[in-house]
Amino acid sequence: MNHKIIDKLGLITLSNRKVAMVRSHNKELFYIPGGKREPDESDEQALCREINEELTLTLEKDSIRFYGEFIGPADGKQEGTQVRIRCYFANYDGVAQPAAEIAELAWFNSSNLGHCSATAAKVVSQLQQDNLID
Repeated sequence: MNHKIIDKLGLITLSNRKVAMVRSHNKELFYIPGGKREPDESDEQALCREINEELTLTLEKDSIRFYGEFIGPADGKQEGTQVRIRCYFANYDGVAQPAAEIAELAWFNSSNLGHCSATAAKVVSQLQQDNLID
C-alpha cells in the first residue's frame, strides 16, 4: 500500500491565549493557516506566499522561527494519506482576513479541538502543553 505524505507549512499566530485557525470553502474542519510548497521553494518562501494568499498578511522574513513538525491523517483525503506540517511563528504586517480558498478565520483554544482536523488538533494540544494557549 502506497502511503502518501502531503508536505505543508503552517503559521502559528497567537492572540489572547488563542491560535488563529482557518477553514476552507466546502470543508467543515479548521486547520493551521498555510499550505504546500511549490517546487524549489524554501519553507520561508512557501510560508510567506501562502499566508499572503490566505490571510493577506506580509510576514517579516527575519522573524520566522520554527516551532515544530506534526504528522497526522490528511482531512478529506484517501485513507492512509498523511499530512506533515512544519509550523512556524512569525511577525507580520496587516490584519488577518480570509482570502482565496479560506472561508473563515477563527481563534481557537484547547476547548475547540472538536472543530479541528486531526493534525491541527495535535498542534493545538502542543500549544496548550507549552502554555501558549488555554
